[in-house]
Amino acid sequence: MARTVLVVDDHAGFRAQARILLAAAGFDVVGEAGDATEALSAARTLHPHVVLLDIQLPNGNGFDVARALLDDGDPPTVILVSSREASDYGSQITRSGARGFISKADLSGGAIMALLGGDR
Repeated sequence: MARTVLVVDDHAGFRAQARILLAAAGFDVVGEAGDATEALSAARTLHPHVVLLDIQLPNGNGFDVARALLDDGDPPTVILVSSREASDYGSQITRSGARGFISKADLSGGAIMALLGGDR
């Protein structure tokens, strides 16, 4: 069975690109969200295995969304993405509880699989 993924980003073009990339890598994209509120609602409704979560979002940020999701029972695996580099965020990535971070420029099925490790 394919891993289900929720893609969260405020840019529809990135969401569409990520959907294509993930589908080609064998993932099942079950939903998309464009802001922090939609992300929480969609994740709690769809129960995806993975949330690909942009850090810079309208009405919130990916760090807060990740922490909120991880406080829920049976949380998804959260992978943060940004057009910025991980070093720009310091220890915020680790403190968020996310599995890891991928720069949007480096996003690939292989990069996601590497972060998922044995959780594929």
